Formats: sequence, structure tokens, C-alpha cells
Amino acid sequence: MQTAPGEKRAAPRFDGVKFLSSWLKNPKNVGAVAPSGPVLSRTMAAIVDPALEGPIVELGPGTGPVTAALLARGIDPSRLTLVEYDEAFCATLRKKYPQVNVVQGDAFALDRTLEGHASAPFAAIVSSLPLLNFLPEQRKQLVEISMRMLRPRAPFIQFTYGANSPLPVMSHLYETSASKRIWWNLPPARVWTYRAR
Repeated sequence: MQTAPGEKRAAPRFDGVKFLSSWLKNPKNVGAVAPSGPVLSRTMAAIVDPALEGPIVELGPGTGPVTAALLARGIDPSRLTLVEYDEAFCATLRKKYPQVNVVQGDAFALDRTLEGHASAPFAAIVSSLPLLNFLPEQRKQLVEISMRMLRPRAPFIQFTYGANSPLPVMSHLYETSASKRIWWNLPPARVWTYRAR
């Protein structure tokens, strides 16, 4: 949008400030001091198949960089449901993406949180949750619930800053694959994909 002569252009919003503020209040749930970078966000979104029918759920969207990448990928906003625990992030997401369904709630109780908001089977679950900050039992519960809610062969997509998969690599519930390390992200990250059997 152009500005009139003599009019000052508003400075672009930097979501990193809000992100850092939320991290300082609750580092366990936020898990990072800055939003996902554009290369990481696009890598995650590229795994989602827009042609596969069903809702798409994003967990822990924060200020929405992966949401933006999903929309740029061609995902209709009416198909997207964002599950975010932080109230301030929810308010930001509703302003930025008014056509997307934003649900404030607990991703680790995904079936109950999405009751009345999105109906399984899902075409994809895209997660930016800081899984390594949570107990293995909590991660196991999350992936078991998620696999029950996904279509066969649909992906549960998760990034991590860690060297290894945040979920067990071998499982009767899913098949596992991983991207190369994304060095352009700060800090470097890897995307893991767990496809429902």
C-alpha cells in the first residue's frame, strides 16, 4: 500500500517481540525465543497435500509463520484450524487470519480441544509444539491421539531443534521420515514427518 506525500509509513510489525515476551512468561510452552523462519515454515507447508480432503490442524502456531506458509501453499483458510494455548497469540492470530478457525486450548488433549471445532479424519496435523520440553508420556499421548484423527497416509509434521526425532522413529502407528537440517533457520532445525498407517 502506497502512502500519500508527507504521510509516514507505519513500521512493519515484528512478531518476534511478542514471541519473546510470551517465551519469557512461559518458556516451557513457547519453547523458542523467535518465530519459525520462512525456510522452515515453507518446508513444513510443502509436506501438506492441498488435494487431500479433510481439515488441516496446526498445533502451537504462535504468531503464525507456518500458517502463512500453509495459506501460500494454497490451503483454503476455511480448512485450517489452529490450536494455540497462549491467549495473546490467539488474539494475534485472529487479527492476522480472520478466516482461519483459532481455538485456544491444550494440544495434548487434542480430541477434547477440537470437539465442536473440527471433525476428523484430518488431511494433516502440522505441529510447532516444543515437544522436547514435555515428558515422553505426554508426547506418546499426543501422537497416539493424532494418529487416530488422521486419514491413512496423512502426515503429522513436526519440527525440532534437537538432533534426533522428538517421537519414537519406529512405531506400528506411523512411518517416519526427516528433512535435511535447515541451516537457514535460527536456530537450525529439522522437520520430521510421521505418516499414519
